[in-house]
Amino acid sequence: MFPFKNSRFSRLPSGFLLEVNKAPSPEELNSLLSRCNSERHPSKKLAIALKNSFCNLSILEEKTKKLSAFVRITTDQGLNANLWDLAASPGDYQREFLGVLIHHSLAIIKNKLPGCSVSVAAPPIALKVIENEGFIIDPDGIRTMAFRIR
Repeated sequence: MFPFKNSRFSRLPSGFLLEVNKAPSPEELNSLLSRCNSERHPSKKLAIALKNSFCNLSILEEKTKKLSAFVRITTDQGLNANLWDLAASPGDYQREFLGVLIHHSLAIIKNKLPGCSVSVAAPPIALKVIENEGFIIDPDGIRTMAFRIR
């Protein structure tokens, strides 16, 4: 691993576990996105996205295995890595879960994809956490754009 600006996000609260590379079902992820007031995705397209992602990180309740937070990493295997569907259930641990996901995502990218620039599509609740991990919000006024394919 490597040092982060905010290393308090390297560990999860008691009762939760981090699962790497075993993606949740599209239904589980859409349920989490709904709880977070985020946009849901068509299940078939989401299944393809999860399968073709470089890495998927999930935070699960240890006892129930209920999905509490999620992010997926995509990459061109060269210059760029992107974090998508960053979400954490509202509640006491929401910001902490977001921080853990970002922290571990960056560690994976740094280890397996050194030199990649990293972008993240994030909900407003995550902006402070992202800044604390060293991201620059809209660098040089550059804003991301999205095109929804139906």
